[in-house]
Amino acid sequence: MTSIPLVYSPFYSYSFPANHRFPMSKFHHLYQCLDAQGVIKNNNVFRPGRVKAEVLALAHDDDYINRFENNLLSTKELRKMGLPWSEPLVKRSMISPNGTLMTGSIALNHGIACHLAGGTHHANYDHGRGYCIFNDLAVAAKSLIAQNKAKRILIFDCDVHQGDGTASILSDDEHIFTCSIHCEKNFPHHKATSDLDVGLPKGMNDAEYLIVVEETLYQAIQLSQPDLVFYDAGVDIYANDGLGYLNISTDGILARERLVLSTLKQHNLPVATVIGGGYDKDTPALAKRHALVFQAAQEIYS
Repeated sequence: MTSIPLVYSPFYSYSFPANHRFPMSKFHHLYQCLDAQGVIKNNNVFRPGRVKAEVLALAHDDDYINRFENNLLSTKELRKMGLPWSEPLVKRSMISPNGTLMTGSIALNHGIACHLAGGTHHANYDHGRGYCIFNDLAVAAKSLIAQNKAKRILIFDCDVHQGDGTASILSDDEHIFTCSIHCEKNFPHHKATSDLDVGLPKGMNDAEYLIVVEETLYQAIQLSQPDLVFYDAGVDIYANDGLGYLNISTDGILARERLVLSTLKQHNLPVATVIGGGYDKDTPALAKRHALVFQAAQEIYS
């Protein structure tokens, strides 16, 4: 059986306040889950290093980057970011965008690659927001275009929250098409404008949701004609997610992953997946939901 290329850093999870709403340990738990499921092999995990300054600056303001690195953000900026500043936070924030970039590069050669992090789609050009420091999707897409590794990229975002930062950063980039399927009455209150936005009503169930995902994906492919797709497989669509508001079951999440990945494979489109949002005090259970996109990838691409 062919193994799926995975991208992961042990620095993604670190010692973090247990009472904080963001489940920082989920990345480590996801790695353990995939290892137990046999998805992790001896030779299929790639470890990213720190993102280059010039690459990060493709999508972010130099002054913001410098102030974040050196703990010079204001109290208001830190509140908007939603995460307590620390050296380990800086370290993981400087690695994760490079992880998504590495995932995209591998996907272009292999057909698929999966990142055990990423999807920090609320981060904007000059500020962090909603647990997102730097926008890995915008950084990676802009870098691959700049390197001439791809000419057209589709960012297909199925996180329950709109990818407002991604839409804003890439609003004038004709080479990158942004598509967001999200719960309309959810964070952020003021939505940005993606190339294609689909706002869903609260409480939507599996059957209705899967129809929307299928129709929107076909439309996005037709409109963007991409060489590469970044797929944000957020699992905060789950019915019992702490920040979700949709009514999607675990089976519904797995069906979505199979639908998206099989469609992209049928179109011969390389896909790089990121895990996006998911919020639960039970992080091992949350990790199992995040693992579903890896399970689907293994089924479809092996």
